[in-house]
Amino acid sequence: MGQNLQRGDRLRPVDLARAHGLSTQAVRNYEEAGILPAAARTPHGYRTYTPLHAGALRAFLALLPGHGHQTATSIMRAVNQGATDAAFRLIDESHAQLLDDRRTLQAVESALRDLEPTTGSGPAAVSGPGGTFIGPLAGKLGIRPATLRKWERAGLVRPRRDPRTGYRVYDEADVRDARLAHQLRRGGYLLDQIAPLIAQVRAAGGLEPLEAALRDWHDRLCARGRAMLTGAAELEAYLRRRGE
Repeated sequence: MGQNLQRGDRLRPVDLARAHGLSTQAVRNYEEAGILPAAARTPHGYRTYTPLHAGALRAFLALLPGHGHQTATSIMRAVNQGATDAAFRLIDESHAQLLDDRRTLQAVESALRDLEPTTGSGPAAVSGPGGTFIGPLAGKLGIRPATLRKWERAGLVRPRRDPRTGYRVYDEADVRDARLAHQLRRGGYLLDQIAPLIAQVRAAGGLEPLEAALRDWHDRLCARGRAMLTGAAELEAYLRRRGE
């Protein structure tokens, strides 16, 4: 490639690098990784790039925000090897993952909306002072005490033990976590999927601080979806330049 190029079509590594705020070493690394097609060489061994390489670099950098480095690299490598079906499958998998992430967010938002205040007739008020015992809490949620014990082993709830009786005592935060876990289980989520979400609630200090985290999560998913559109446009332009 590049033997019959006009001088104006020839690009040096530094030309590609400067246009995108990269180092020349980064451009060489991208070529070695298969992100860029192999460059032609001058009689003195210097790399010579073309507008095709510039298009490949634009496509890769546009794919990065939506798909991540590993997947974007695999997409470009597949395209440059002529395996466009494999590249499209990788893109489909990224979109499927984004959809799963959106569904998870919707499930959490729905679960939070469905939670009732833990005052008055809520679960926190169905036992003696100092917290809720396992039986009343299980009854209020409509589950068996064994289910709460299973959730405890999975880290979804962390009740303390009454020092005198050894009974489990669920404080307000434990009741909140149990109710959130219950909503998510009803939505079909597995315990190992719920555990990190419960951890987020705890880290946020409750449900109200979590709302800001959920808004940020929503914004990041939207940004990812928008980035995928931008990446698709640049990849399509690169495929046209390649004649595919």
